[in-house]
Amino acid sequence: MHQSVPSSLAPENWPFSLEFLPQPAYMVGGAVRDAILGRTREYLDLDFVIPSQAVKVARAIARHYKAGFVLLDAERQIARVVFPHATADFAQQEGDSLEVDLHRRDFTVNAIAYNPHTQEIIDPLQGYRDLQQGILRMVSPANLEDDPLRLMRGYRQAAQLGFTIEPATQAAIRSLASHISKVAAERVRVEIGYLLANSQGTPWITSAWEDGLLTPFFKNATRESLLKLAAVDQAAALLTQNWQQFGAQLQEYIRDSIKTTWLGIAKLACLVNPNPELAEIELQELTYSRAEIRGVTTALKLLPQFQVVDMSLREQYILFYNAGIVFPATAVLAVALDNLVEAMSGDKPLHTAIATTLETKTRGCLIWASLINRYLNPDDLVAHPTPIVSGKDLIIALDIPASAIIGQLLTEIAVAQAEGKVSTPTEAIAFARQLLEGPNHIVSG
Repeated sequence: MHQSVPSSLAPENWPFSLEFLPQPAYMVGGAVRDAILGRTREYLDLDFVIPSQAVKVARAIARHYKAGFVLLDAERQIARVVFPHATADFAQQEGDSLEVDLHRRDFTVNAIAYNPHTQEIIDPLQGYRDLQQGILRMVSPANLEDDPLRLMRGYRQAAQLGFTIEPATQAAIRSLASHISKVAAERVRVEIGYLLANSQGTPWITSAWEDGLLTPFFKNATRESLLKLAAVDQAAALLTQNWQQFGAQLQEYIRDSIKTTWLGIAKLACLVNPNPELAEIELQELTYSRAEIRGVTTALKLLPQFQVVDMSLREQYILFYNAGIVFPATAVLAVALDNLVEAMSGDKPLHTAIATTLETKTRGCLIWASLINRYLNPDDLVAHPTPIVSGKDLIIALDIPASAIIGQLLTEIAVAQAEGKVSTPTEAIAFARQLLEGPNHIVSG
């Protein structure tokens, strides 16, 4: 069938020349779907189906363009070529024809092919129509069962595309939900990561939980966990309105190599056991990285400190010291949970109640506002202390051995510095000596 072919599919936009592809060859999957929808990406992710010798074609392209080459599946003849701003996967056609191959795919919107040699769109399953209607429809229940990750992927793609899942498809997913436990945890984790990344994913995580897809992986997730997710989204939106810089930090990746945001960490903390030690075990089983686990467990450990109404300068200093870079995730989680409790005690619909409670409290001079303002001020000595002496300085000047007391002294000096009591190394050492020799000696911070 012929449709108007989006210009973004044109070979002149590819990282390699059309001449390298045999005839016939077809572009399939997400790139075709997104091009028809007019969705553009900075990084091109292309998939091609070739009737024969797919790996040989991929090798030739990689060699010519001095690009990276990865053999993904020798038996099924699938290879990847990695360019600076694009990835192209080449797979050998499954079945006797392209139509047979397309009938083996997950959803109709991903079963549309484009022949770059003839400029033809091939759409045997009416995926184009479903794209126009914003519907995610399965090709068949058997295809979902063949790779149970497709069950979770349906929710992720619905969230990303802003689509609805066709009722028969959702019913099939629900009936096949038990098969999700056959999928490796890391593959499921990637799909959940997409859903946690933005607020559009939250209703679909809720659906996934209701339909039995989350339970094998997040055994402690409850209906309240899902309310917490929604509360975090709302808290993040309102805090961003008040502090744009803080909102931007919530969207930053926790590390360049780990594509989880601080907002994602706050939301992940809603799905696991609230006990940090048990949450750590749970996240290890799901193959989360050390940085992600540390982010979640730190946020959970520090939640009680955020509930202190009249926090002293020392308590604020210790909170910032313990939170470090996890502060944005901890703060948005604390604000969300505090307001969720208050909203649930009223008689308004929960969504409205959370928003009203947040609006009212954030405008007031709450401890959160003070903490966030401190955090966003790089010169604030409580949130971002600049040490005027080191532990080694104290050991030498006071002639004392290395011990836990050194850490306590440094904390007291930092608090005194924030209070304006000391501002030079000499004053700091004199202050430390006074703490050691005074009638009360040093007390633990």
